[in-house]
Amino acid sequence: MFDVFKKNNSVIAPICGKVLDLSQVPDDVFAGKLAGDGVAIECSDDTIVSPVEGTLSLIFKTNHAFGITVDNGIELLVHIGIDTVNLKGEGFERLAKEGSRVKVGDPIIKINRDFIKEKGYSLISPVLITNMEKIKEIKNNVDIKVTAGKDTIFTYKIK
Repeated sequence: MFDVFKKNNSVIAPICGKVLDLSQVPDDVFAGKLAGDGVAIECSDDTIVSPVEGTLSLIFKTNHAFGITVDNGIELLVHIGIDTVNLKGEGFERLAKEGSRVKVGDPIIKINRDFIKEKGYSLISPVLITNMEKIKEIKNNVDIKVTAGKDTIFTYKIK
């Protein structure tokens, strides 16, 4: 019954904002696709939600990033901002529990955007597939404004 959804392999926006190509991320690791492939979003909201259905496999201690393992084996990383690990968790509030099942749109992290920006950090947030060896094709939807939990930021096909 749900095979139709599995074939699409869509990743939905975890944050409201403008979708950017990874080459526009002001960090060589992300811009060079060294951590994985996907897109980034110029964050314009305070709540980061799950972009896929799966298991919330990891929330970094500092709450600046989280990983979700999709049932098809794909590992997705949502990294909130650039170098925000340096804030040591300040400005980030965990809303979900590591190890829990999540659906698209479930709130994961709440941020204080004003605080993070005042501290001088970019809120450009990469959303990546980290195990690209399993991916045959990825199609990004860049240069569009998206709503968290609603709009597709990229689709992918598994090998």
